[in-house]
Amino acid sequence: MAALLWLLIPVAAAVGGGLWGTWAGRNRHKTGDVNELSGYARFREAMEKQHSGT
Repeated sequence: MAALLWLLIPVAAAVGGGLWGTWAGRNRHKTGDVNELSGYARFREAMEKQHSGT
């Protein structure tokens, strides 16, 4: 019975490591480039407004 316990420790570590790797490697950017492109458009508009009076 003690041998089974010693074999269960690496199996549990491998399962835990696999779960952690899946969680750490997940894709957190579900919106894509939409936020970045809208931010760039706002930046361009602001720069145009700033330089239009000069």
